Amino acid sequence: MTIEFMKGNEVIGAAAIKAGCRYFFGYPITPQSELPEYMARELPKVGGVFLQAESEIAAINMVYGASGAGARVMTSSSSPGISLKMEGISYIAGAELPCLIVNIVRGGPGLGGIQPAQSDYFQAVKGGGHGDYRLVVLAPNSIQELSDLVMEGFDIADQYRNPVMILGDGMLGQMMEAVEFREPKKRNLPPKNWATSLNNTSSKKIINSLYIQPKDLENHNLRLHKKYEEIKKNETKYEKLETDDAEIILTAYGTTSRIVSNAIRSLRKEGIKAGIIRPITLWPFPYKAYEEAADRTKAFLTVEMSMGQMIEDVKLGVNGKKPVYFCGRTGGMIPDSSDIVEKAKKILGGEIQ
Repeated sequence: MTIEFMKGNEVIGAAAIKAGCRYFFGYPITPQSELPEYMARELPKVGGVFLQAESEIAAINMVYGASGAGARVMTSSSSPGISLKMEGISYIAGAELPCLIVNIVRGGPGLGGIQPAQSDYFQAVKGGGHGDYRLVVLAPNSIQELSDLVMEGFDIADQYRNPVMILGDGMLGQMMEAVEFREPKKRNLPPKNWATSLNNTSSKKIINSLYIQPKDLENHNLRLHKKYEEIKKNETKYEKLETDDAEIILTAYGTTSRIVSNAIRSLRKEGIKAGIIRPITLWPFPYKAYEEAADRTKAFLTVEMSMGQMIEDVKLGVNGKKPVYFCGRTGGMIPDSSDIVEKAKKILGGEIQ
């Protein structure tokens, strides 16, 4: 394996191609435009197809068609573009089609700005589209983890016949770091005998998410729910550091977690016992990690590049055992390590109730 120095958006494309993705349908929007540019250049070299659709709505429905034919396929966008894809994402989830969706988040609401943000958390993990569906949502915090999770994301999608989202931000898309393209752990992936490809000629194949009879739709939703429970059991991922003796546990995801890690080191140097829980899967969310930590620590501090969206899930995990506080910036502003340190000190000093 060789180590390369690459930009995040381009690493997504390279990892996807190495994972067997051969179809990309998308539309340019800052700060993820280097990804479709990379795919436009590199996919034809491996016999793949890049197509810039006429809109984000068209792109997600092309993903539906390619996935329905059994292909490994992906799309990408940034915040308002993902909003336009939401109807199609719900259709894909309802039809149980595997695909990878990348959201390199920018500030909002509305057109907002082009700077990094994490304000699409609700949209990603609570279901921005209609109906009782779930996306598996992966939140890498480095270029290496971005590569690893893109490759694993395709396998997760195929294993459960479910769309997977990579939720990054403008920093992750634009930064450059060393990366080694490693093979994901081997999974026993089921055959795509449901697909409408020419190889499946033994019986008629129908890809659909329409159920006219209420009881049929209820049964479909109950079956989906059972699948989601299996995903919760098997795919929940998180990282924790210095939590065993921590008086205060900070929590963050994505690139914000790197800022929080710096804050924890500063607090520890000052004799303040601080730790971090970093969710890697935002859905399924690692509620149990917070429940267990709540028995040992005094307080939690959630740090986000938003007005506070993940804090709701942290509170659900803590389940009222300990107070949960918030520190964040929004609109494309990035939290500062020193501000996080001061907030933690004030919480432990009783200055914030």
